[in-house]
Amino acid sequence: MARALNQWLWQHEFWLPPGITWEDMQETEDTRYPQPRDLLLSIPFAVVLVAIRYAFERAVALPLSSKLGVKDKHRPKAQPNPVLETFYTTRCKNPKEGELIGLAKQSDLPVRKVERWFRRRRNADRPSLSKKFCEACWRFLFYITAFFTGLAVLYDKPWLWDHRECWTGYPQQPLQRSLFWYYLLELSFYWSLVFTLPFDVKRKDFKEQIVHHAATIFLIGFSYCANYIRIGTLVLVIHDASDCFLEPTKIFNYMKWKKTCDSLFMIFATVFLISRLVIFPYTVLYNTYYYSMEIFQPFFGYYFVNALLITLQLLHVFWSCLIIHMVYKFILQGTMEKDMRSDTEESDKDEEREKIKEKEKNGIAYFSSVTSNNYIQRNGSEPLNNRTHLSNGHVKDR
Repeated sequence: MARALNQWLWQHEFWLPPGITWEDMQETEDTRYPQPRDLLLSIPFAVVLVAIRYAFERAVALPLSSKLGVKDKHRPKAQPNPVLETFYTTRCKNPKEGELIGLAKQSDLPVRKVERWFRRRRNADRPSLSKKFCEACWRFLFYITAFFTGLAVLYDKPWLWDHRECWTGYPQQPLQRSLFWYYLLELSFYWSLVFTLPFDVKRKDFKEQIVHHAATIFLIGFSYCANYIRIGTLVLVIHDASDCFLEPTKIFNYMKWKKTCDSLFMIFATVFLISRLVIFPYTVLYNTYYYSMEIFQPFFGYYFVNALLITLQLLHVFWSCLIIHMVYKFILQGTMEKDMRSDTEESDKDEEREKIKEKEKNGIAYFSSVTSNNYIQRNGSEPLNNRTHLSNGHVKDR
């Protein structure tokens, strides 16, 4: 059964244009073509990248964060409570009002203390500022390395300047060694992101990130097998261009360098919107949809690659809307709004608000009692408990 499935999966009609078979893509001593088995190397390389990342974050990024003044906020710990902990781990992390009342009765605590317990428990699961800093440093190191590696590999390639060259001789385009290692580097990195997904900082667009990683891995893998490598290298360089500015923006935000952060954010927004909404549709989507038809007729690989590219473009539009909203707020307020993708802490503002309310209540009660007595005494009278009322309404001193 496995053999039949393998034969069905690797039918040349799925991967290659009409008139081309796998026999036409066999390697020779002088010519090398992409082979699907080469992609298996990306798995051990991804494990190596995870190990390098771990060492880099511990040996370089974490000490750097302390030297640059990146400090983690003090988070009050939630007191051990089996009833609340069981509900938190098995049912819900953010209970509704009715559930809070029921939990308060079960644990014999006031509702406010139950709310505070859940708030502190949620914050305990949120990543620290130093963890966010280390992750941003690693991604910045990779994106800047990958971007300049891509430029070094592609600067002398004709399809970087003339996009129709992506299809000259397709699919029998020899695989150059530099393109192979560049592809392997990028695919290994995205596999490493999948491996560390449960441990990385989770943001509000977590589901969109999963879709992005899956589409990217499928796109890189399929484009390699079908020898869409020329168009694939353009996709990788375009994506890395804006990511090179995103990660340092986060780094300076964690360092509280507001002006530098705001400037980098505006640069990132400009590069992102131009590269993802202008360059990507013209250089990649239009290229694969129209120019490729000058060389061959549509086949399964043509539709599949275009479907993955359109999925990426939809994600570009989604993130562009978030960025445009942040730019709009920046223009109105003069400072960058917090990352809308970030999951902010609750305890600081909420608990401080509760303390302020309690102080205000105590202060008002104390102030009213003091001022009422002072008002009476300033008018030459004694407190009312030292005076008696006569039946005719007059007051008599005791």
